[in-house]
Amino acid sequence: MIANKTYNNAVNTLKNIGASHLNITTTTTGDIYQIDLAKNTLFPLMHINPVDVTTGLSQLNYSFQIFIMDLVSKKEDWTEENIQSAADLDNEQEVLSSTLQTAVDIISIFRQSVMQSEIGVDNINYPTYFTEGDFTLTPFTERFDNLLTGWVFTLELQVENDFQTCNIPVKPIPQTGQGE
Repeated sequence: MIANKTYNNAVNTLKNIGASHLNITTTTTGDIYQIDLAKNTLFPLMHINPVDVTTGLSQLNYSFQIFIMDLVSKKEDWTEENIQSAADLDNEQEVLSSTLQTAVDIISIFRQSVMQSEIGVDNINYPTYFTEGDFTLTPFTERFDNLLTGWVFTLELQVENDFQTCNIPVKPIPQTGQGE
């Protein structure tokens, strides 16, 4: 019997990856317009935007837009620790580089099943996530009001689902007599 993964399982797995990654400070979910732009959020930020769910014969495909973003700092805000070349006016290139690497890390976790192997999955019936194909990562700069820069990509998580009808919460359908 397959242990089906729910939407909550998929979102919580993504949130746990965000919480575990050392280059992500905050992980949020929901519509892209729900991101806290009041600078109260600690960056870098991973935002999970649900897109849709499609079904196959024995699987569900959860589709999410994943945003990895950080604030770009201006030259006047720099300290000795984050000093840039005098020719650069901000650290946008560095933010794009580090957020791209974080996005690639997330893809790698699912492609290589890193999290699944770390918890010792050796049972063929254990519910796991799969992803395949190529990914397009699209950069954005100054997308929001507070100079956020980063990358967005679509992550499709495939999970097994046996579409069991035994446990559907419905009332029994009354039987009618033959030929009535």
